[in-house]
Amino acid sequence: MLLRQIFDPHLAQYAYLVGCQRTGEALLIDPERDIDRYREMAAENDLRITAVAETHIHADFVSGGREFAQDPNVDLYLSAEGGPDWTYQWPAGRPRTHFLKHGDRFMVGNIRVEAVHTPGHTPEHLSYLI
Repeated sequence: MLLRQIFDPHLAQYAYLVGCQRTGEALLIDPERDIDRYREMAAENDLRITAVAETHIHADFVSGGREFAQDPNVDLYLSAEGGPDWTYQWPAGRPRTHFLKHGDRFMVGNIRVEAVHTPGHTPEHLSYLI
């Protein structure tokens, strides 16, 4: 398994690239809008981004999830927690969009990812157990 933490000092924001080196698939968590650098990092490690997850609805930067949503080969994983005031509106009707509740699991290559509801920063906030 490959794990890379990607830091943006201007926003004090972290994204995470988690890759299964056996299958070449990768998960990107909390990407910023400029997605080219993530694709380049994945390619440099012989990976392709097949899944994007967000920990919460971002108000402090524009999420790259929307850009990755343009790719029909990318699965999106977003929170279904937090109640009606904290639901994602923009991906409505997009195929390969998965809304996660506490305990839901998905696979990226041979890596199992489990959603853990961790409200606090925002009511719908998720952490991911890898």
